[in-house]
Amino acid sequence: MKTIENLQNLIVVMQETQHITSAISLLSWDQECYMPKGGGRARATQLSYLKGLEHESRTGRKMQTSLSECVDLETGTLLTPASEWDERAQALLRETWRDYYHATRLPSDFVRTLGLETSLAHQVWIDARKQNNFSLFAPNLKRIVALKKQEADYLGYTDSPYDALMDEYEPGMTVAHITPLFEALKSKLLPLVAKIGQSGVSADDELFRKFYDPQRQWDFGLKVLSVMHFDLENGRQDHSVHPFTASFHPTDVRLTTRVDPHDFLSSLFSSIHEGGHGLYEQGLSQEYYGTPLGTAISLGIHESQSRLWENSVGRSRAFWTYFFPKLCAVFPENLKGIDFETCYRAINGVRPSLIRVESDEVTYNLHIMLRFEIERMIIEDDLPVEDLPDIWNEKMEAYLGIRPETNADGVLQDVHWSGGAFGYFPTYTLGNLYAAQFFNQAEKEVTGLSEKISAGDLLPLKTWLNEKIHRWGRQYSSQDLLARVCGEALNPSYFTNYLETKFGELYQV
Repeated sequence: MKTIENLQNLIVVMQETQHITSAISLLSWDQECYMPKGGGRARATQLSYLKGLEHESRTGRKMQTSLSECVDLETGTLLTPASEWDERAQALLRETWRDYYHATRLPSDFVRTLGLETSLAHQVWIDARKQNNFSLFAPNLKRIVALKKQEADYLGYTDSPYDALMDEYEPGMTVAHITPLFEALKSKLLPLVAKIGQSGVSADDELFRKFYDPQRQWDFGLKVLSVMHFDLENGRQDHSVHPFTASFHPTDVRLTTRVDPHDFLSSLFSSIHEGGHGLYEQGLSQEYYGTPLGTAISLGIHESQSRLWENSVGRSRAFWTYFFPKLCAVFPENLKGIDFETCYRAINGVRPSLIRVESDEVTYNLHIMLRFEIERMIIEDDLPVEDLPDIWNEKMEAYLGIRPETNADGVLQDVHWSGGAFGYFPTYTLGNLYAAQFFNQAEKEVTGLSEKISAGDLLPLKTWLNEKIHRWGRQYSSQDLLARVCGEALNPSYFTNYLETKFGELYQV
């Protein structure tokens, strides 16, 4: 039987391409963390060139020659019976052809143009957000929307052009699948939000909005990452406007967060969230770096790792049983006279928020549904870019009962559109659903998991995730992996039951 050892020539070609991809990622990370503002246009040109080079490497003669030895380049069909290949080799060929096929649908000039536009737009978005000036960003966004519609046409689709864009982030997911899933989730979330709002129970919203020394916030976040077993010898954390994770190799994974002196929870949970992403990247195969077997399955599965650590662990009673005394020791003046229950309730307070990344577990997915609906209106119905602020504000009021007073707190708050990431937002809610189901399974299989977390022993959970999820790369689809780990298909009831149980206790509803 043929194994992955028979595919070394193909692996070398893919790893050469990955070197370019990693260089692009490094320049993008620097653009958001350290690059001087004046370098924006030069950086955009550099990234545009490299993205074109990356695309040509993915589709060029060396890739065609190596891949065509095993599969039909037009159909992806194996040239020899599948029974002659082992499972990992089949997966590598299947996913490599998928990437090749998608890349060949996009002309190199288009890839360069999109890369240039998104790199320039990122700098404009930063300025527009600072100045609360949507009209400054609108021309860039118009050009990006036109390019993303063109991209959908190049890639092809059956029902909706949005399907083609979403498939880039969550392979196989469609509007037809997502829409009823979101509607069912919304039918559970809106009544729960209403019950909590009418409960008469409140959290101390101001507890974590006092002045918290930024350096001590930073150091505490690094301590939490260390306890999570994020390897700071093979990773680091830096500042950025919008928290994100960049990985150039499992031995070089970069996290970022933002520190607000008057919003301690924002910085901490950004670190934990990005730490979850980072653990996934560090847990991928070094041997198969640059190949589908050394790459994350989907952004939904990736988001499941960040949300599992941020919420299932980081906002849990067990986690704070260990970390509350340590937090009090770091910020004695802020937490003097504050008991555990007050702190725990403040950490898990439910209050509709204008800002997605600062929203609570109960209302968070309403932010995603809003964006999903607006993106469909843009891509499917040609909603004019100029109308976005008003549409955004109307939906915020309808779903969350609050209306942004500024575009900086509304339509300009997310970085994603400046990068052309249409179809990305649904993966956040999918990540929440996957996370709840994975964590439920971990509780069954890791003996005494809650007690271990209470004692600050997070290694058993990290090891379980490494074994069950991270090490497989893209050998299995997201749905196949979920079934393999949990023994069943995606089941949103794990997530809604979790919310109803946790917040039912906290708010006595």
